[in-house]
Amino acid sequence: MKNIRNFSIIAHIDHGKSTLADRIIQDTGAVSDREMDAQLLDGMDIEKERGITIKAQSVRLKYTKDGEEYILNLIDTPGHVDFSHEVSKSLISSEGALLVVDAAQGVEAQTIANVYLALDNDLEIIPVINKVDLPSAEVDRVKGEIEQTIGLDCENANLVSAKSGLGIKNLLDTIVDLVPPPEGDPEGTPKALIYDSWFDSYLGALALVRVFDGEFKKGQKVKVMGTGKTHDILDLMYPHPIKDVKTPTAKAGEIAIVVMGLKNVGDVAVGDTITDGKHPATEPVATYEEAKPFVFAGLYPIETDQFEALRDALDKLSLNDSSISYEPETSVALGYGFRVGFLGMLHMEVIKERLEREFNIDLIATAPTVTYEVIKTNGETVYIENPTELPEVQNIETIKEPYARATVIVPKDYVGPMITLMNDKRGVQEKMDYLGEDRVMLVYAVPMNEIIVDFYDKLKTLTKGYASFDYELIDNQEGDLVKLDVKVAGEVVDALSLIVPRTKADSKGRDLCKSLKELIDRQLFEVAIQASIGNKIIARETVKSVGKNVTAKCYGGDITRKRKLLEKQKAGKKRMKAIGKVNLPQEAFLAVLKID
Repeated sequence: MKNIRNFSIIAHIDHGKSTLADRIIQDTGAVSDREMDAQLLDGMDIEKERGITIKAQSVRLKYTKDGEEYILNLIDTPGHVDFSHEVSKSLISSEGALLVVDAAQGVEAQTIANVYLALDNDLEIIPVINKVDLPSAEVDRVKGEIEQTIGLDCENANLVSAKSGLGIKNLLDTIVDLVPPPEGDPEGTPKALIYDSWFDSYLGALALVRVFDGEFKKGQKVKVMGTGKTHDILDLMYPHPIKDVKTPTAKAGEIAIVVMGLKNVGDVAVGDTITDGKHPATEPVATYEEAKPFVFAGLYPIETDQFEALRDALDKLSLNDSSISYEPETSVALGYGFRVGFLGMLHMEVIKERLEREFNIDLIATAPTVTYEVIKTNGETVYIENPTELPEVQNIETIKEPYARATVIVPKDYVGPMITLMNDKRGVQEKMDYLGEDRVMLVYAVPMNEIIVDFYDKLKTLTKGYASFDYELIDNQEGDLVKLDVKVAGEVVDALSLIVPRTKADSKGRDLCKSLKELIDRQLFEVAIQASIGNKIIARETVKSVGKNVTAKCYGGDITRKRKLLEKQKAGKKRMKAIGKVNLPQEAFLAVLKID
């Protein structure tokens, strides 16, 4: 165990984690130059296309220092705020963390958030300043920022260029010297923590574990403590970027993939403990905090007969991404689907895209919402994720909405526009600190509902891409909120309902009606689009009917003949309006996302 080093790479998005992981893999000789590829650990197409890491990936490497061989277990983690859950579960299995900071961009919001996650797990943090060979690199300024905002001593910080390979050898030596070896009892009762899992078409549900005590062997009977079920270990493998390496045993301190031939995805839960089947341990490895989704949206298959396929796809995807939650729901407009919980808007986009790509299901997503706490007049408290579940107005005492603490780091030239944006989003300033001469850190308490849709895009636009943003959920606070309904041809479209602040209800209603007017095709009858709060109509737009000249065949003759035809047409239009149905295009449900 003294020659094992378990460490994670943490950083803000786009600071070079995946490239650094590539160089470490290449320099340790785990992959030949012919097999080498950019973003080697990012296995999904969507990760390579977007240039982001979505899933934390582990790899076992061998490295020789001073004639002695060491095992380096590296975990490359995501950098976007929506995937911080992936970071936290990876850090439980590590003893050290490389904190990567861009030499040009400096400390960003997610840099600070990830450091706190590492400190909570008592990890040895090694500061690494990346991209030092860039002309815009300001190494001394970045060192000062790390020391000022995080409190890490950067006198001997590792200066590297992950792209060119500069400083990688020194970094590997530093990892061996500073990251402590894993602790545990090699002779004790076998005990391992499941910190990741996924579904393989041939091998079933696989568990990626960190062994804390004892030793696991192929053929051994093991017990999953959470479910109480026992299984046989069919195979053990060490994770490798190209092809996983089979091993007869996995010992204390090591990371391994356990194959138990499980077909039921619920039998392998992230955070669960695997122990010996005959003489099980009494206590699990660690208490693992499950991710709490706070953005909810409805996902509906466009083809209604794909509902069961969507259920199976969500089951398999939830094994790979334990942070999503889902339950069936029905909509008058969209049919059968699922109410799915996500960690943020990017997370929602990625999950929807993965379902469509990996499982070949075309989906419609409804407008995202958060969980509201509703206190009824009879004293009962209910939590709602779907606006259609909101009780009648006369039964509501108060509605509380979740608030987040938003941290924004922005160049000082953009502080004014940033404060204006935060005030528009009903934010309350908590703190404003200057980081050096050029950058300012703003901390606001802001309603979660205001930042889940287009806040990140607006923030990047206002600051020309220079601002960084991170948030954490704090508490529920009382708000003056109302339910905004949309009626099309007299019928309420439940999938378009929103919960909005009373002060913004009128403008949102008008904008939504205007958007829908552009999207709904003209019918043979007039279509009224109305926004309402309860029974009060606050906005209306009308889609004109398709005109037809019914009097064209009347040439000459008495005017009364034309009037009879027009009256007949008028009566027909009226009857059609009463029984006619309007099919809403998919873009109509996306229109809700685009209104401000």
